[in-house]
Amino acid sequence: MSDGNRKRMLFAASAIAFAIVPFLVDQYLLYWICLIAINIISATGLNILSGYTGLASLGQAAFMGVGAYTVALLELHAGTSFLLNVPVAGAVAALVGLVVGIPSLRVKGLYLAIATIAASVILEFVFANWESVTNGVKGLTVAPAQIFGVELDQPAELYWIIVPIAILFVAMAANLFRTRVGRAFIAIRDRDISAEVLGIPLLKYKLLSFGLSSFYAGVAGGLWAYFFRVVTPESFPIVMSIFFLAAIIVGGMGTIRGSILGAAFMTLVPELLRFGFTFLGPWIPDSMTIIPAVRSIVFGALIIGFLLFEPQGLAEVLPRLRRFFGRRQQRPD
Repeated sequence: MSDGNRKRMLFAASAIAFAIVPFLVDQYLLYWICLIAINIISATGLNILSGYTGLASLGQAAFMGVGAYTVALLELHAGTSFLLNVPVAGAVAALVGLVVGIPSLRVKGLYLAIATIAASVILEFVFANWESVTNGVKGLTVAPAQIFGVELDQPAELYWIIVPIAILFVAMAANLFRTRVGRAFIAIRDRDISAEVLGIPLLKYKLLSFGLSSFYAGVAGGLWAYFFRVVTPESFPIVMSIFFLAAIIVGGMGTIRGSILGAAFMTLVPELLRFGFTFLGPWIPDSMTIIPAVRSIVFGALIIGFLLFEPQGLAEVLPRLRRFFGRRQQRPD
């Protein structure tokens, strides 16, 4: 079968699956599908910045917070619709990302990561203390999403907007790296000095990468706000930024497939831990109370494990398994 036919069949199967899944699964599974889709958007944005452009960032959660608060404020004070609020959330987050990205011309690696952590701390401080706007630690309640007067407040309803937006943003990212801008990002990642010698303006493209990554995060944060319906300073801690970094490392940095696999896998890890500790409850006293600590340990262990044993992440593991079993099937008996 040719690659073209295989892609068309995969697209058709995906479209059919998208259409029938809400009728086959319950609200619990739809909740996780929607949450995975939101995280895929944000992880894809971080992969554009860190995986494809080579710029370290630990501020993705803070940019999501900017998007979430933007949506909450627009709903509260302007009453504008979902179709306007989410793009505006992405645009505001992109502007903040451009400001945060300014140091990227002078510093990189660990120093740039520290700069993004500092920006994240500043934004968390703003979320918690600008009470006249953000309502402080009490946070803001978000009205249900509405499209053409139809209220969407359940996972079964939000599925029809969150998942298509995630598919659109993944497709946009995949096509980005077929363009001159995407190739410039990759050139900067591989060797920024050589890229500059070739005529690529580093500041322009680094800021563009920060802005694009933050736009993805802002849209994800806006969808997050509509999904959970409440936004507080505790909603987007630095640990959440580490979560997205872990997602692209586990999934595979510099690959769109890695963003999808990593975000899905890392989103489900806490739930798998909860199932595991529920099963072990009779033997481990207060097992449920230690899940947050164990989750952080597991995230750290996954990052270290994949960096040591499979730096290309799940994006490479699956093709490798497919090639292995393909060879097994071709062997004569």
